[in-house]
Amino acid sequence: FMCTCKRQPVLMAVEKFKWMRAAAKHLIERYYHQLTEGCGNEACTNEACGSSPGFQRMDNNAAAIKALELYKNNAKLCDPHPSKKGASSAFPENSAKGAHNFSACSNGKMNHKDLPPTREDFRDLNYLTEEKVYEILSLCSETEDYSPLIRVIGRVFSSAESLVQSFRKAKQHTKEELKSLQAKDEDKDEDEKETASGSSTAMEVEPEASSGDGPSHGENNVQKFGPVEVSVDIDAVRRVYDRLLSNEKIEAAFLNALVYLSPNVECDLTYHNVYAADPNYLNVFIIVMENSNLHSPEYLEIALPQFCKAMSKLPLPALAKLARLWSQYGADQIRRLVETFQQLITYTVISNEFSSDNLVNEDDGVVAATKCLKIVYYANVLGGDLDTDHNEEEDDEPIPESSELTLQELLGEERRNKKGPRVDPLETELGIRASDCRKPLITFEDFINEPLNEVLEMDKDYTFFKVETESKFSFMTCPFILNAVTKNLGLYYDNRIRMYSERRITALYSLVQGQQLNPYLRLKVRRDHIIDDALVRLEMIAMENPADLKKQLYVEFEGEQGVDEGGVSKEFFQLVVEEIFNPDIGMFTYDESTKLFWFNPSSFENEGQFTLIGIVLGLAIYNNCILDVHFPMVVYRKLMGKKGTFRDLADSHPVLYQSLKDLLEYEGNVEEDMMITFQISQTDLFGNPLMYDLKEGGDKIPVTNENRKDFVALYAEYMLNKSVEKQFKAFRRGFHMVTNESPLKYLFRPEEIELLICGSRNLDFQALEESTEYDGGYNKDSRIIKDFWETVHSFGQEQKRLFLQFTTGTDRAPVGGLGKLKMIIAKNGPDSDRLPTSHTCFNVLLLPEYSTIEKLRERLLKAITYAKGFGML
Repeated sequence: FMCTCKRQPVLMAVEKFKWMRAAAKHLIERYYHQLTEGCGNEACTNEACGSSPGFQRMDNNAAAIKALELYKNNAKLCDPHPSKKGASSAFPENSAKGAHNFSACSNGKMNHKDLPPTREDFRDLNYLTEEKVYEILSLCSETEDYSPLIRVIGRVFSSAESLVQSFRKAKQHTKEELKSLQAKDEDKDEDEKETASGSSTAMEVEPEASSGDGPSHGENNVQKFGPVEVSVDIDAVRRVYDRLLSNEKIEAAFLNALVYLSPNVECDLTYHNVYAADPNYLNVFIIVMENSNLHSPEYLEIALPQFCKAMSKLPLPALAKLARLWSQYGADQIRRLVETFQQLITYTVISNEFSSDNLVNEDDGVVAATKCLKIVYYANVLGGDLDTDHNEEEDDEPIPESSELTLQELLGEERRNKKGPRVDPLETELGIRASDCRKPLITFEDFINEPLNEVLEMDKDYTFFKVETESKFSFMTCPFILNAVTKNLGLYYDNRIRMYSERRITALYSLVQGQQLNPYLRLKVRRDHIIDDALVRLEMIAMENPADLKKQLYVEFEGEQGVDEGGVSKEFFQLVVEEIFNPDIGMFTYDESTKLFWFNPSSFENEGQFTLIGIVLGLAIYNNCILDVHFPMVVYRKLMGKKGTFRDLADSHPVLYQSLKDLLEYEGNVEEDMMITFQISQTDLFGNPLMYDLKEGGDKIPVTNENRKDFVALYAEYMLNKSVEKQFKAFRRGFHMVTNESPLKYLFRPEEIELLICGSRNLDFQALEESTEYDGGYNKDSRIIKDFWETVHSFGQEQKRLFLQFTTGTDRAPVGGLGKLKMIIAKNGPDSDRLPTSHTCFNVLLLPEYSTIEKLRERLLKAITYAKGFGML
């Protein structure tokens, strides 16, 4: 400390000398410009000015000597004329003021802040502020020479240390930091260490006010998750970029600096753990990502991929902090960030030829950009409309372990995911889930990259997903970038491998115990008693050995010859669903206005029946079958662990929703005009009224303007949760018996779960025609094929569904639409009176070569209308 004090007079003297020299240089340059260019006033009377009528021209060397002489004599300096653009116009003060300032400097009384800037002032500049950028830009604009600014940008933006200290908010720098930066002194005092650790107490970042997005849900989420504190002035950074990026030469400086910066940052994060030492290191990424030109072609080749690699090395707390910060930016900024990373991924994918031998998983640029896109994805979720308070998963009882568990461990086949389903670490760090978001800042579809999905080898990607090693990246760890078709394929691989594993375990068990066990989940049912046969069998399996539910389903209809390769199972599920959702059974209620089913709160069926229905839905997903079920979206949200709220009533109970909404918006006196209480009534199966108190003594508590929000929330809670609590818990329990070890919840959002179970509602037969293949002598130009498609396209909607049912075993389109069906039309002999037949297991239609289109139509309609049952061909 004493040493520092003794050095103060010396440092002050050095600083004063520097500024005196700079002032002298500045005045000499102005005299030289006056001699060579003049002030621009043709009527100038100053004999030492090039604009004076009597001035004698001289060469540059003579002008330099004369300028030095004028400076020594403190000669008059002309004011720059408005019509004259020269170096002197950068400094508007008049000659008297200039001479006065220099005189003050000579006497040791000059304040260096009053001196105009010169190029020399910026040579040792190792950090930037908005003011310094504008000073340099002003000087460069007047001289039309931008090299000083380009050099400063190159120096600062290529150094992580300089960027960390740049564009700080007010009172972010200490004197020690400024002295260290100006003098390039690398020795750090204890005071500086305290500053680094204390600099995180910066001002809270406010949501972007100028984006034009309107109110942001991110403002509410700040209160929920806490403020995001960073030391960089983001608004200042944006203003600087706006001013500078329009100049091509200056933009090139940013590009080149980023190329130099990225490898050093990656090294710092990988080996030196710099973020732990100084959380302000995050400023590097905040500042660089504000560059709105990052998505341009110049950056995509080298600069942006390298920077993405560096960003992907950030530790988990830093990623979470960055996501929280970006969540407050607003939709426009989030979209810009998404487009930046998507542009890099798309550019790289279409610029290379990826295949099973050259996997896109091994491209560092694509992988790094995807990891960075994950940060934006969670920022998009955080900034959207979040519901983190209505969770009901923790109330569930744990699903019992299989009785085969000990055997599996003895055989070295430990149960996968024993600790539960996979959870994204960043999701855990942030304390949210994608299913918590009702409405993101921008749509989830904006994060899907179709070119990537087209080149992704899902069998290899799934292998990497299961291995979980850092050396092999799986895009299934970033499911937001995958479309539903690709994710469904990943789920299919997971289910099939689990089926094969169960089959292998069964075989080993048979060898060890000398006891024959069925390697399949075999169900033998009668068509006329399908519910009794199927549900009783499934109930026994669920009680005795739940692990058998993860075996491959094999259905056999009694008295029929069909062999189940998938088609028999499809029809089994369809028949079971038709029976279960029959309103006469009373397990579900049907709303004519919405065409949707809901759990019957007064059903006479026991919980076991609802458990079995949940098992059926889980088995359908597990065995890749589509069901014709019609639930409101809140059912799938509840399956993902979310409780129903008032907003869900809009889908499930629209009439009630509108009534409650009118209550909330009513401007009169609710208590006097409506005369309702906290007691509500429902009707049972027989139409008898059932009273329920939303609060204790609810019939005596009137609904008022003050408590109506409470009334609406309690009403929704009762309708969607409490009234069907027993039924839904049993239903979800059965569903999780099949899917508890599946990556289902990790990969899919609630609306995608509905798509998995129900398939696509859009029946695009044009896409089906384009994707259909032909066999047995047929091709797309065959007469019979042209007649066939003309006939099918002329069908009504119901006839088209019957055709799909006949050909594929279900009347719904798979995930991705009919274009993903891969139907095959094969020749089945010459013209005859035989009806068309099908292999629903393989989506194959066997079609005789009928002689006329009329005969084709008649035979095909009869086949699809009266088809029922399975036989051997």
